[in-house]
Amino acid sequence: MPPDQQTGQPPARSVRSSVCPHDCPSTCALEVEVLDGVRIGRVGGAAANSYTAGVVCAKVARYAERIHHPGRLTRPLARSGPKGSGRFVPIGWDEALDRVAGAFTETTARHGAEAVWPYFFAGTMGLLQRDGINRLRHAMRYSRQKGTICSAVAQAGWMAGVGRFTGPDPREMAKSDLLVVWGGNPVATQVNAMAHITRARKERGARLIVVDPYRTGTAAVADTHIALRPGTDGALACAVMHAAFRDGYADRAYMAQYADEPAALEAHLRTRDPAWAASITGLPEAEIEAFARAYNTTQRSFIRLGYGFSRLRNGAANLHAVSCLPTVTGAWRHEGGGAFWDNRSIYHWDKTLIEGLDMQDLSVREMDMSRLGAVLTGDRTELGSGPPVHAMLIQNTNPAVVCPDSNRVRRGFLRDDLFVCVHEQFMTETARLADIVLPATMFMEHDDLYQAGGHSHLQIGPKLIEPPGECRSNHAVLQGLAKRLGARHPGFEMTEMEIIDATLRASGWPDAATVLERRWIDAQPDFAESHFLNGFGHADRRFHFAPDWSRIGPDHARMPRLPDHMAAIDESTHDRPFRLVAAPARQFLNTSFTETPTSRKREDRPTALVHPDDAARLGLIEGGMVRLGNAQGEVAVHVRLFDGLQPGVVIVESVWPNADFVGGVGINVLTSDDPAPPNGGAVFHDTAVWMHAMQAELPVAAE
Repeated sequence: MPPDQQTGQPPARSVRSSVCPHDCPSTCALEVEVLDGVRIGRVGGAAANSYTAGVVCAKVARYAERIHHPGRLTRPLARSGPKGSGRFVPIGWDEALDRVAGAFTETTARHGAEAVWPYFFAGTMGLLQRDGINRLRHAMRYSRQKGTICSAVAQAGWMAGVGRFTGPDPREMAKSDLLVVWGGNPVATQVNAMAHITRARKERGARLIVVDPYRTGTAAVADTHIALRPGTDGALACAVMHAAFRDGYADRAYMAQYADEPAALEAHLRTRDPAWAASITGLPEAEIEAFARAYNTTQRSFIRLGYGFSRLRNGAANLHAVSCLPTVTGAWRHEGGGAFWDNRSIYHWDKTLIEGLDMQDLSVREMDMSRLGAVLTGDRTELGSGPPVHAMLIQNTNPAVVCPDSNRVRRGFLRDDLFVCVHEQFMTETARLADIVLPATMFMEHDDLYQAGGHSHLQIGPKLIEPPGECRSNHAVLQGLAKRLGARHPGFEMTEMEIIDATLRASGWPDAATVLERRWIDAQPDFAESHFLNGFGHADRRFHFAPDWSRIGPDHARMPRLPDHMAAIDESTHDRPFRLVAAPARQFLNTSFTETPTSRKREDRPTALVHPDDAARLGLIEGGMVRLGNAQGEVAVHVRLFDGLQPGVVIVESVWPNADFVGGVGINVLTSDDPAPPNGGAVFHDTAVWMHAMQAELPVAAE
């Protein structure tokens, strides 16, 4: 540790508790080294937390590199050049907030309150700093936001069968004999899950099977990798269930007690055999039979479902089909058995104070955040009969990069009649398109409240250090705007910790002082409740093989009555013969960490993983350039030859900033903003493209 430059002495050091705020199910309990109260040093996982168990991902372990990055925004900025020019001048906070409030007031006067659209997502998962923007929305009757971009598809699929968002204790993975990671890559996206999986493998000799379209970091360390074609998970699940009925491994007594229509399911699956599934998934029939035998003959079989399901047009149907497996075999009955997606139902939050839910008016229009390009370019499917959007406040997200159909998103942001304020930590592509940019705090620089999705702890992350320059928290910005706009709600008059304390009490949890003292509260229900031995979450207390999709979303007519392969994907064609998956990069988290040098160095550059057979046919070489395209646009990336996928599939791990692609056009120019049935959701992994070799020196022009 370097000495203090003034005193020559080592800096004063303390280790403080915190919580990782990033969009990851792990929500790690952290131990942070604080130096002289102003800087941080090492960041590690809390060993005393039974889920984090001392493990933290490499990205967060290097957090000092991010929080003390010289490129952080530290002063409010006003645009001084044309939109998108990136030319800004510093201004004071009062002037900045006055300009934003003035634009919102003028927009409301000219077009109505619905012409203002506050827009946010999960740059922080803290309940206060993430969701507080809704308090301003509801107080001012601004347009509502349908939060579809991450998990809406998977939510629908899980709710269809199970009926509530909970499941077996994820720590039980350490007590499993067979672990199936399906549609996720925990080596990159929830490293703590791998710690518990590794324990089961070492202590019990458990087997790890990964079902994923390509050989991810997790698949590379698995006993078996099942590399199916993207969007065919439902067919594979049906074949496994077919084999369970055929071979006598279906638990008929369990289904009679806990499921809705087992006889109808069995009859339906008679034609969904491994040969049928092989024709859809591209897998050898023998590989499907082997997987079915391994799963159906293991009582302590634990399926860890990932968010990959949430990126496909048929993702809800696929996830529902996979969630049926432990009901057919009765694996829910066993410790270390069942399936798990997310634990969000166990916290029973009362977020009235955080979100201003007592002011919410459901008659105010709601627009789909995943269809931002459509909204900003006047698509009446989203706008309805209301006015175009003329003013936005954006927090916790970088939609110019992460939203589908990014060419259209950019066109929308470049409208001269649109005012945009972006509250950010770095000068992202979205910030460069703004009129006002406000500097934001990071998680160790404010107070917040957290729940875990991938485990069962609620935690408080207290402020540990002062932010650099003039950075302000989301809550502080909302308070400043509320005062200028005349928005009234008790939450605007309270400190962050006062809201946290009141929310905990209102939700039936201990107060903030107690949670801080204990460091976390474990909310995991008991075994019977977690394993649905008291019944599932539907009114009839049964698992639903035949869901009522109409209760889950408006676009329900296309959903299959019973588990099946739902042929709704952007299937390859003669003109677009490749299925593109824009999977998460290991060293990035959405667009967070794309600014840190070590993450960038380890990821190298945007790259297409191409099967050697496809490369040979197209004349592609290792390190060469390739164009990927469809009707929406095209991108250029380097090629890496990779045999860990099926021919006809191409992977581009992202989300790299648009500027890192040749021509400044990022991968989401290719992804569609079609809403997935039954309740919407972005379909990032469901894209058919053409692929052509190109010369490295040829640029790709942005639209």
